[in-house]
Amino acid sequence: MEAEALEQLRVVRSEDVIRVRQAARRWASDLGFGLVDQTKIVTAVSELARNALVYGGGGTVTAEQVVNGGHRGLRITFADRGPGIADVELALRDGYGTSGGLGLGLGGARRLVDEFVIESRPGEGTTVVITDWR
Repeated sequence: MEAEALEQLRVVRSEDVIRVRQAARRWASDLGFGLVDQTKIVTAVSELARNALVYGGGGTVTAEQVVNGGHRGLRITFADRGPGIADVELALRDGYGTSGGLGLGLGGARRLVDEFVIESRPGEGTTVVITDWR
């Protein structure tokens, strides 16, 4: 699989989540994703960027264009150095939440994209990689 870096953004304030959402729509549009797929990507990106800010204390969002054979896609990596997630499987379950919300964040984001990988270690932070293919 080949990858080409598109952009890296920092998420340290709530305004940055809006900036990341706008960038995600631009990345998806530039790579030829249709409006429905753009909306799914932006929704997942919004949730994951917000999580990096709220739970991880801020972090980075890195976008790459990926090519695998004849398929082109968008891979976005969210990384923070926050407290991490003690039980990732539990955090992915619908209804689980620590902020009093509906608890649909991580699981919902996972359902919106083709590939979803999360790696987290308590005390070391969390990395989430999403990929959507055209």
